[in-house]
Amino acid sequence: MNKSAKNIIILCGAVVVLGGGLIALKMTEPKDNPTEESPVSETSKDSEAEGSGITVVADEKADEHGGVISEVSVKNADGILHVVVDKEATEDSAQTYTLADYKDIPLNTALVGTLANNAVNMVSESVVEENGENLAKFGLDNPQAEVEIKFKSGTTKKLIIGDKAPANSETYVMIDDEKTVYTVSTSYVANYSKALNDFIETTILEKPDDDNMPIVESVKIEREDIDYDIVLEYDKKSDDGKYSGGTSAKHVMTEPTEAYLTVERSEPVTNGMFGLIADSIYSVKCSASDIAQAGLKEPFCKVTMKCDDGKSYTLLMSEPFTDENNKKCCYAMFEDGKVIYTVNTENAKWAIVMPIDITSRIMIGSYVWNITDLSVKCSDGTEENFTIKLKDEKMDLSDAKTADFEVRRNGGIFDSERYRQFYGFLISSSAEEFALGEKVPTGKPTVTITYSDSYTKTTTTIDFYDYSNLTSLIVINGESKYFCSKSYVDTLIDNIGRIETGEEYVTTWK
Repeated sequence: MNKSAKNIIILCGAVVVLGGGLIALKMTEPKDNPTEESPVSETSKDSEAEGSGITVVADEKADEHGGVISEVSVKNADGILHVVVDKEATEDSAQTYTLADYKDIPLNTALVGTLANNAVNMVSESVVEENGENLAKFGLDNPQAEVEIKFKSGTTKKLIIGDKAPANSETYVMIDDEKTVYTVSTSYVANYSKALNDFIETTILEKPDDDNMPIVESVKIEREDIDYDIVLEYDKKSDDGKYSGGTSAKHVMTEPTEAYLTVERSEPVTNGMFGLIADSIYSVKCSASDIAQAGLKEPFCKVTMKCDDGKSYTLLMSEPFTDENNKKCCYAMFEDGKVIYTVNTENAKWAIVMPIDITSRIMIGSYVWNITDLSVKCSDGTEENFTIKLKDEKMDLSDAKTADFEVRRNGGIFDSERYRQFYGFLISSSAEEFALGEKVPTGKPTVTITYSDSYTKTTTTIDFYDYSNLTSLIVINGESKYFCSKSYVDTLIDNIGRIETGEEYVTTWK
């Protein structure tokens, strides 16, 4: 025998001896003193092990009728829940359950199903006591819940659920007329202590899969704290693969002013109603007094979403409040709905969103080569006029590159790349805030930009007016729209002068 084999045999022998020593120590270990507070200690671990794996809620006629549950009645500190069959089992699906008195309410059907399925699948961890007399020490004299289970066979069982066992993952239970006390995994019985609201579906509006997701045609937000409506509409131009301009957002703002939207910030507002999850349930089968108490009789916020499948949804929201976890929340319900939810305004942004929060703030959204005419004029009389067209008018605009365009400046040929760079500067500025309701100055604008877009068939005029030492007012097509940094306008004037000199354009400003 080689040396390695001998070493293995010696090592294995050592392990056996060590293991035997541990067993001997365990057998001579003193037992805990039994107490009223620890009833499980009255039974040895060996006897508990012998009582494991027993089907607690057994149907004596299971062989004949399959042991299928037809009804469950759950009584706990919060009331009574009556579980009935919703859909019978088929070859492709299992039997499902619902709550008899709440069939018209959106339920968490998976959770409701556990009230039947957990009973029929429940097995013991141990038998603690047979023919139990002192049930108080197990919490079975004043149980956490009483569950009456009816099988299709006609068998009826009443499950009594007591306190948690010292092993915290286990709970004491017994069948009412059998008086045998078991421990079972707490996961089997935890849901029998839940209240009605725990079984209400917290997804306020289910989100369809991608193949069935409708187009949100419009979202209208009416709110008490602002004197205008916020209206977002689907931009049909976004369906056209040839269009390039604006932003990649599928919607635009049309009220209180026309503006492009940013994708990340606007999508929770345009599409956020689908898949919206409530933090909790405030009221089920809400009465008129419930609605008034939640501040929804005359709601602080009303959100109307219209979709291209013909469906419309109106969500009513209360004035935001701070909950016990210091989160800003609202009460919310659908118009003519039966459930009032509590929602976090981080998810339900309609109650707090302002137009500037979701707009891109770009002033010019047209794609550079969609422009056919562009002019810039300064108050000192400086003026530059550009015309742009394809050299080959038969070429598809979407395939064209800079070199494919002829640019004329004040009637003469101009370098198309240098024009593109100047246009890039024009669109690089972003407005800093809206100027809603601001009066249009009567004086002469500092700079005026006018351009025509061949795709949208529109001509736009942008006027910049001095507003303060640091701020300029932006007026678009005669309407005050934004404020921007005056340093941008000063840089714009400088760059207009560089068109003539050929100097490199300045692309930064303070």
